[in-house]
Amino acid sequence: MTKPPLTLHLAAPRGFCAGVDRAIKIVEMALEKWGAPVYVRHEIVHNKFVVDGLRAKGAVFVEELEECPLDRPVIFSAHGVPKAVPDEAARREMVYVDATCPLVSKVHIEAARHHENGLQMIMIGHAGHPETIGTMGQLPEGEVLLVETVADVAQVEVRDPARLAFVTQTTLSVDDTVDIVAALKARFPQIIGPHKEDICYATTNRQEAVKAIAPDCDALLVVGAPNSSNSKRLVEVARKAGCAYAQLVQRADNIDWRALDGIRSVGVTAGASAPEVLIDEVIDAFRERYDVEVKMVETAQENVEFKVPRVLRVPA
Repeated sequence: MTKPPLTLHLAAPRGFCAGVDRAIKIVEMALEKWGAPVYVRHEIVHNKFVVDGLRAKGAVFVEELEECPLDRPVIFSAHGVPKAVPDEAARREMVYVDATCPLVSKVHIEAARHHENGLQMIMIGHAGHPETIGTMGQLPEGEVLLVETVADVAQVEVRDPARLAFVTQTTLSVDDTVDIVAALKARFPQIIGPHKEDICYATTNRQEAVKAIAPDCDALLVVGAPNSSNSKRLVEVARKAGCAYAQLVQRADNIDWRALDGIRSVGVTAGASAPEVLIDEVIDAFRERYDVEVKMVETAQENVEFKVPRVLRVPA
């Protein structure tokens, strides 16, 4: 039987970013250095395939520090943790390694600096997301106020409108954040923003690549986890950029083929915590059903690399 033709637009950059790469490497190097088990507070990155792979090597994933024995190393996830967590680990004399993405740490440092200067912080982010919890937890209760939407900006109650600064979660939609920042500046003209955009280069680059391919696609698939903020944003960006059907899939076997009936062109990208092997799996699934022509669309090149913490670079 002749397979129908299909053009597959493959977005680049896609998949792993430098922060995710570093976090996974930290767990692997910790297992090499100290042996199994190594404990990890929260999923190291938001991807089941990655987490399951590390679990098979001897990583134990927990939600709270209390679940970790005192005599085993503990790693904090790439999303960052409230200040109280490393403080408590130090108090218990635990060996811990912080895998917080350096770009998230930059936001933490920024927030602390503004706090020292007597400013109250407003954070643009998603309630309950580990990164938001970690950033808000850098400062005392009430010092960071969360806004998720333009409507929230109108409602937020601040201590002193003249002494404010804002930071953002690193994985937000660039376009949505622009509107919220504009609303903040309109309501609080003296608010201080970051010197450089908080939304990380990888999030921005992946969104730009999706915007480039979305208008040419009947459907677009984002390989990523349902709890991955940057992956969910890619689906939203695709829809806004003119692709009628955009779907988040964890793996090839999650693809809804009935919804893709009759398509001639499909876009494929991946969130920053999805490994390339899962993207290959999706492409192979299309090749089984279609006569596929792959078109790579590259909108940026990434050569960022973050060093792992020194504790892992010195022998045990």
